[in-house]
Amino acid sequence: MSLHNFLASRANDQFDRGDVSFIIACGALVFFMVPGVGKMLSQIFKSSSSSNLIPLAFLYSGLSRRKSALSLIWAVAASNAVVIFQWYFWGYSLALSSTATNGFIGNLRHFGLQKVLDAPSPGSPLIPELLYSFYQMEFACVTVAILMGAIAERGRVLPAMVFVFIWTTIVYCPLACWAWAVNGWGFKWGVLDFAGGGPVEIGSGIAGLAYSWVLGRRSEKELLNFRPHNVSMVGLGTFILWFGWLGFNGGSAFGANLRAVLAIWNSMLAAAFGGIVWCALDYRIERKVSMVGFCSGTIAGLVAATPASGYIPTWAAIVMGIVVGALSNYGTKLKFFLRIDDALDLAAEHAMGGIIGLLFNGLFADSSLTALDNVNTAVPGGWIEHNWKQLYIQFAYVCATVGYTFVVTALIAKGMDMIPFLRLRATPEDEALGMDDVQIGEFANDYVEVRRDYTDWTLVYDSAAPAPATAGDRHGRPETSSSLSRDAANKPRANGVANGNANGGLSSISEKPRDIEEHDIATLAPSS
Repeated sequence: MSLHNFLASRANDQFDRGDVSFIIACGALVFFMVPGVGKMLSQIFKSSSSSNLIPLAFLYSGLSRRKSALSLIWAVAASNAVVIFQWYFWGYSLALSSTATNGFIGNLRHFGLQKVLDAPSPGSPLIPELLYSFYQMEFACVTVAILMGAIAERGRVLPAMVFVFIWTTIVYCPLACWAWAVNGWGFKWGVLDFAGGGPVEIGSGIAGLAYSWVLGRRSEKELLNFRPHNVSMVGLGTFILWFGWLGFNGGSAFGANLRAVLAIWNSMLAAAFGGIVWCALDYRIERKVSMVGFCSGTIAGLVAATPASGYIPTWAAIVMGIVVGALSNYGTKLKFFLRIDDALDLAAEHAMGGIIGLLFNGLFADSSLTALDNVNTAVPGGWIEHNWKQLYIQFAYVCATVGYTFVVTALIAKGMDMIPFLRLRATPEDEALGMDDVQIGEFANDYVEVRRDYTDWTLVYDSAAPAPATAGDRHGRPETSSSLSRDAANKPRANGVANGNANGGLSSISEKPRDIEEHDIATLAPSS
């Protein structure tokens, strides 16, 4: 056997292929969260301004107004591409280089993924570093996808892509270094952050708040009669996220082991109880069970599970789901006190959920559960094991992460906004037309709702002219102009609309009274 073949065989055989396969699958699940986020985001925008919103492409798209739904999907998709390049270029090295010793940010040892191949990863000896770099890249992609909810209905998408590259370099990479790099100050101090309560959840939620603050509020007209344009997409996006989150949290054990199973169980429990509690609180006021509310609580529970699912027992995950469902629900009112138009409630769900999960580690982390991966066998627990200092370590880490993220994000956004061709906000005229028309030139749904009632907006036509052409088949009776005219003449009318056939056929179209028709024509006529 040649030396080359021997080294290649050794590189493949030194890791358990079950662990490697499991993390590859988990990385793919995390990637699947990106379209889920965008769809959910676009739906959030259409929800009532006082209701609770959900963040990714399907989720965001469904929650937004129809006229700005596709721009959110585009922003999520394009930001994903930008982060992939940034992570390959220098992001992985700046975040997780094992040779940097300053504790704040990595060096450029792995610039362009150099020297990243078959060595045991800095995150776990169970998987190779090349796989670890891919898995961690997906975390960065999801973080930025969540952050893109801040551009809600008034942000320009191309400057946002420039912002994404700068923000990932200056904000996300240091946050990841603090928590996960072997020489990061948080990691060495003993911070417990399983899957990204700091870098992912606080990073995206607080950065979204800062970005929204720099953008400013949407026009008051855009905040009136605000409802999701497609709540079914909100539900679809939520369950795509829930599905992907099992890889997000389960894969953070970096192997097919019992700790991964614990993380998955805790994620399921926290999400379920978060959704139930949020929905119950909304029902207390509205006396209706809100689908958007249930989805919001589910996401809040998954967010809280992100930093805690690999450390705490299952009963604590239930308590955490109840707490985060309630606090995040009430946290949606925070934006009104701050007077920041956080359209998708990124701070209330992601930042608050991440904070709660991190603090729960200080209280309920169990060292015997942490050791289930057979790697982290010397990690201390929290208050339940009388490790009293763990709570203030977690609290200090939260304060540092929140403060750094908000200040630096606001400085980056404000600095870019002062450059004319990089200004972040669209003009008022563009905002009124919608981001899809102005920036994308395409639409998520290529039609426009003028009125809810068909008869309120149907164009009038001259009764002396032939009836408009029709198409279709009503219970075996072909629709023709003559059949519609005959139906209109022979059947009684109610509220100006012909009644349907006795056998359940569709109602025919009727002309409006002549005086209304002339008034409408005068109103619709273009001004000279």
